[in-house]
Amino acid sequence: MAKFVGAIQVDQEKCKGCEVCIVACPSDVIALSREVNSKGYPYAYMKNPSACTGCSSCGLVCPDGVISVYKVKVE
Repeated sequence: MAKFVGAIQVDQEKCKGCEVCIVACPSDVIALSREVNSKGYPYAYMKNPSACTGCSSCGLVCPDGVISVYKVKVE
């Protein structure tokens, strides 16, 4: 059986730093950056990428739809 790991990609310029994705993540993968985007918002990023399972919880709850979730096959 193939093993998969998850990964997310955040559109940093569109992220408003609402933190909904952080609360929704069951694996404690996401945090807000200390840097801000051009609109002055801190944006979400993967602070613990090895823990991501690709469950898509963060992408489903994001009110602005700026998170894309991927599953990558590991051989």
